[in-house]
Amino acid sequence: MKVISIKDMIRKDVPIYYRKLYTGVAVIEMNNSPVDYRIDFSIEYKPTGHKEIAVSFIDTIDYPLVPVNKELKSYILELENNAGLPD
Repeated sequence: MKVISIKDMIRKDVPIYYRKLYTGVAVIEMNNSPVDYRIDFSIEYKPTGHKEIAVSFIDTIDYPLVPVNKELKSYILELENNAGLPD
């Protein structure tokens, strides 16, 4: 299992400045074939400087959720640190 990309990302308009909400389609490689899953995710900036990422799936996923969530959070954090998320 590997996260290939997140396509069609859209930032939702939220009046809270320390929280960003996004929606998109995660492309995840499972059994050597890519599968698309619609997701919602948020990034919340804590006062300590820590970024808390939450991911929820809109589509049903046929894979253990814990490793997929871990990989997606890591991928999203990398995108955030490299300014790869839409404003």
